[in-house]
Amino acid sequence: MASTLEPEFFMIRERESNGGGETGVFNWWNDIEGSHQWQQSIFYVLSALYALVAMVALVQLVRIQLRVPEYGWTTQKVFHLMNFIVNGLRAILFGFYKSIFHLKSKDLEMMLLDLPGLLFFSTYTLLVLFWAEIYHQARSLPIDKLRPAYFIINGAIYFIQVCIWIYMRVSGSSAAVEVAKIFFSVISFCAALGFLIYGGRLFFMLQQFPIESTGRRKKLHEVGFVTAICCTCFLIRCFVVAHSAVNGNADVDVLDHPVLNFFYYVTVEILPSALVFFILRKLPPRRALDRYQPIK
Repeated sequence: MASTLEPEFFMIRERESNGGGETGVFNWWNDIEGSHQWQQSIFYVLSALYALVAMVALVQLVRIQLRVPEYGWTTQKVFHLMNFIVNGLRAILFGFYKSIFHLKSKDLEMMLLDLPGLLFFSTYTLLVLFWAEIYHQARSLPIDKLRPAYFIINGAIYFIQVCIWIYMRVSGSSAAVEVAKIFFSVISFCAALGFLIYGGRLFFMLQQFPIESTGRRKKLHEVGFVTAICCTCFLIRCFVVAHSAVNGNADVDVLDHPVLNFFYYVTVEILPSALVFFILRKLPPRRALDRYQPIK
C-alpha cells in the first residue's frame, strides 16, 4: 500500500510546489496590498515625496521673490505658490491616510481626494495661459480675453464639481461617483488638449525663428519637453480615471490599492512636477521689465 501511494504523494507535492511558485511570482501584488505594513510604508513614502516637491516649489518661489522683489504676483510666482499648496495638501492627506480612508462620509473622503486634483488642473493650465499669451502677442492677436477665459473656465469647473459633490451627498448612489470620475476624466483630457494646442503652436512658431536667435534652442527644448510631460500626465490621468469609473477594481483612491496609488500619483503628479520644476528652474532676470509682467 505504501509503495502504491508514494508516487501519488510526490505528484501532489510537486503540483503544490509549482502552484506555490506561481503564487510567489504572480500574486506579490495581492500580498503587498493585503499587508498593513506595506500600506503604511507606501502611503508615508507618497506623503514624503509630495512634501519634498512642495518644499522645492516654496524654495523656488522664495528665490524668485528675492531676485525680483519689485514685481507683484507674476504668473511664475502664482504657479509655484499653487504647486506648493497642491503638493502640501497631498502630503497631508497621505500622511493622515488612515483617517481619510476611514471617514464615515464617503462623500467627504472623495471631496478631499478630488480637490488637490482640481487644484493641480488649475496650476498647470496656468502654463497653457502663459503660452497662449506669448503666442498671441507674437502673432499680434488680442490677448485681453485670454485671462478672463481662464478664470471663467476654472470657475465653471469648480461650480460643476461642487454640484456633483452635492448630488453625491443627496442621492448617495454609485452613479454619482461614476459621474464625478467621468467629469474629472474629461477635464484632464481638456488640459492635455490645451497643452497640445498652445504648446505645439509655440513650439512650431519658435522653429521659424532664425537659427542664430538667442535662446531659440533652449526655448524649443523647454516648450517641447514641458508640453510632452504635461500632455502625457493628463492623458494618463484621463484614461485611468475613466477606466476606474467602469471598473471598481481599478480605483486608485482606496485603501486596498496602495501599489496602484503609488504608481498612479508618482506618474501623474510627482514626477511631472519634479521634471517641470527642473526644466523651468531658471530665475527671471533682475532687469527685464519688458519681458516679465505681473498679473493684472
